[in-house]
Amino acid sequence: MALLDVRSISKSFGAIRALSEVDFSVQAGEVVGLMGDNGAGKSTMVKLIAGNFPPSEGEIVVGGKVCHFHKPIEARAEGIEVVYQDLALADNLTAAQNVFLGREIRKGIWPFRVLNKQAMIDRAAELFAELKSETRPRDLVKKMSGGQRQAVAIARTRLSNAKLVLMDEPTAAISVRQVAEVLELIRRLKARGVSVMLISHRMPDVFAVCDRIIVLRRGSKVADKRTDTTSPEEITGLITGAIRDA
Repeated sequence: MALLDVRSISKSFGAIRALSEVDFSVQAGEVVGLMGDNGAGKSTMVKLIAGNFPPSEGEIVVGGKVCHFHKPIEARAEGIEVVYQDLALADNLTAAQNVFLGREIRKGIWPFRVLNKQAMIDRAAELFAELKSETRPRDLVKKMSGGQRQAVAIARTRLSNAKLVLMDEPTAAISVRQVAEVLELIRRLKARGVSVMLISHRMPDVFAVCDRIIVLRRGSKVADKRTDTTSPEEITGLITGAIRDA
């Protein structure tokens, strides 16, 4: 049984059809690349899976259960987390504070409950160690590298023991060394049995970590190929339309 099944998903915004009868699946512990040109429907697909809005047609099935998501908290309850391109981090807070933002650990008896700062620092340290990241819980996010920021965002998904992490352009606008850090974080998630859907324009990154590559073009799926049976040239052709389908 697949962890995620997307079945004949279509999405329209008024007269604009953003997705048309898209089918694919993601297995447990699998890293799947989602590629396509601007306007191909990648962001819409991510938002549907993440619960930002429901599909116009079709079904999203998680662990064999048909799900009707209308808001992100519903998708999160089924083990789906998202790391958006802008990471949604608060620069003026520490790494630990960002990890627990909106999910703070408290101690005491109501109405005298207070933040348990040490518990959050200790748990954040455990998560960074698990990801083998050099990020430190007390460091301010505004002083961090792009790779460290990604570690904070990914650690946040581990709080809820996510089964599937959707990553939107995680290696955009960061240095080569930081890209290597992020790709290693994805491998760590995979090693722990977490599935990852990687949305990216960067071909080398996708081929470095993905088991399969799904290509969308103008809202339709044109390819779903194992990485070891295709090439960057073929995927580029599928994205641009030079190759019709594969």
